[in-house]
Amino acid sequence: MPSSLPLPGAEARAVSDTLLKILQQAIAQYAGCLPFERYMNMALYEPGLGYYSNGLVPFGEPGDFVTAPESGSLFGRSLARSVASVLQQVDRGCVLELGAGSGALACVLLQELQTLESLPERYLILERSAAMRGLQQQALAALPQPLASRVEWLDDLPQQPITGVVFGNEVADALPVRLFRWHDGEVVVTGVSCAGDELAWCDRPADNDTAGLVRQLARDYQWQGAYASEYCPGLKAWVSGLADCIAQGALLLVDYGYGRAEYYHPQRTMGTLLCHYRHQAHADALWFPGLQDITAFVDFTAIAEAATDAGMRLNGYASQAQFLVGCGIDKLLAAADPAEVRSFLQLSNEAKRLMLPGEMGERFKAIGFSRDLENDVLGFGLRDLRSRL
Repeated sequence: MPSSLPLPGAEARAVSDTLLKILQQAIAQYAGCLPFERYMNMALYEPGLGYYSNGLVPFGEPGDFVTAPESGSLFGRSLARSVASVLQQVDRGCVLELGAGSGALACVLLQELQTLESLPERYLILERSAAMRGLQQQALAALPQPLASRVEWLDDLPQQPITGVVFGNEVADALPVRLFRWHDGEVVVTGVSCAGDELAWCDRPADNDTAGLVRQLARDYQWQGAYASEYCPGLKAWVSGLADCIAQGALLLVDYGYGRAEYYHPQRTMGTLLCHYRHQAHADALWFPGLQDITAFVDFTAIAEAATDAGMRLNGYASQAQFLVGCGIDKLLAAADPAEVRSFLQLSNEAKRLMLPGEMGERFKAIGFSRDLENDVLGFGLRDLRSRL
């Protein structure tokens, strides 16, 4: 247990204890070693108990981490310009946001798209968590009725392809990953077991597909000695599903991650799995399941392969800082009045958080794809990093 983390309160621990009992049952069903991707899925999404389903607010200062939309309005206002560049090219366009968090980004986007005279006919939110949906409904209810009335919630992707924009901010990093360890050509996958009443790590032989994939990575990137990392088995199907639901328009994803060569660099021997609790990052994914975020960096090469295989065109790949400048964040800052000292400083601090290399500027990336658009999606004209994919 990470000793520096504050212990959760009694109510939160009761939630985790209940989830732990369900996990122990699942471990028994898997002969004592639950695949980590199954554990991660349950820890994050188990109905009523998982991290994103139990109603314990994870966002903002009272929660466990601050996302770009929670920092202020600059991210959403900049992103709105990229979204508008697509909506202005299509008829009867709509927007589909994947996992809308607290609803803060949807609020800013709708208001800014109205300012840009590019409102979508519908603003769809794909949200499977009842707890998260409640937060979003509360936030969006404060919008003027002409804006709030455009919002609809979905349990699954639309059955009929849409025209417009599908986007997700910090969604792919929460897709369950498979942990593996490689040493001299031998591959095992890491799972979760029980040690008395506690959770513990376990290893089991890798199946042929996993072993083949890992050995190919080892050859491609010349691993030496022991190497541990992860990959996302469901990423290709997830991206393909998003691409298939776009008849005409764009897919935009923003997240922290790397191209594959950087992801599986021979010096990155411990993978990228990371947990967040009360604004502290640590590596123990078994600590109080259901009460902490569990994430892994995104393989943007895998995203690009899946989307292009599904018939979309890669528009660009850029750092978040480059993408936001391409969307005009510098112009938004220039329009702010320095005489309004408090608001100007707040805006300046927000911009630093979004754009500085030591903050989110380089660690986060944006990737965009289009289908049947005459013009490119705004945001990728400053510097294109697709050579790193």
